[in-house]
Amino acid sequence: MAAFDLRGRARLYWRLVRLHRPIGILLLLWPTLWALLIAADGMPPAYPAFAFILGTVLMRSAGCAINDFADRDFDRHVARTRDRPLTSGQIESWEAVAVFAGLSLVSLLLVIPFNGLTWALACVAAFLAVSYPFTKRFLAIPQAYLGVAFGFGIPMAFAALRAELPPEAWLLLLANIAWAIAYDTEYAMVDRDDDLKIGIRTSAITFGRLDVAAVMTSYAITLALLALVGSRLGFAHWSPYNAGLLVAGGVAVYHFTLIRDRSREGCFRAFNHNNWFGAAVFAGLALQYAAR
Repeated sequence: MAAFDLRGRARLYWRLVRLHRPIGILLLLWPTLWALLIAADGMPPAYPAFAFILGTVLMRSAGCAINDFADRDFDRHVARTRDRPLTSGQIESWEAVAVFAGLSLVSLLLVIPFNGLTWALACVAAFLAVSYPFTKRFLAIPQAYLGVAFGFGIPMAFAALRAELPPEAWLLLLANIAWAIAYDTEYAMVDRDDDLKIGIRTSAITFGRLDVAAVMTSYAITLALLALVGSRLGFAHWSPYNAGLLVAGGVAVYHFTLIRDRSREGCFRAFNHNNWFGAAVFAGLALQYAAR
């Protein structure tokens, strides 16, 4: 019986940290990989690559746990989230906090070999992960804060590999903020009716009937900032990197066809499809460096 209970608990924790839905991990991972490639001039060393990939998985999982703790009284009123382990009463609040603390600690241990700047940024990243779930109570566009939290692997990668934060690091972070506003607004459009009832603030509510235009504008800003990064790095106009941006732009156009009628199914499909936007940018970067 004890072994059965242990397996059952493990399944609940697996769902708590959303390992059954890896899209969140991928949305953190792609910008981190962009930064690792650029910071290492195309060849990131083995341990930094390992540490940042595993750290991304751990911190995304930790963020889900603390998010469910923060939203435990809201999630039961939202159709998509009412069956989550914490809000449905299958686990206790202290368990979610303990999972968050444990995963965060392991993630922080990964940065031990790096320099002091990386450590300082890791502490900021931990604060962002803790505080983001609560911003939905007072920020009109909490998705912008999410973009900072989701993208903080970018400056950390530059700090770890270069011990500095060049302009490209901040441009990549700004691009990630714009991208997060785009994809998380699509996500928020799914829950807009429920969020209006319970009083949570989201970009989908703030943008109102301009939501689709705001999403597409955010994609355009993302691509413009990424193009600026390529220009600063000396990539030619007709380059694999810019070809990757062109493919990513095509992905964004496809998302417009999914969200223009604002259906829940279309918006949710667009959100999940953002994996291919990030992958296209990464593929362009990888091919750019491989061709040198």
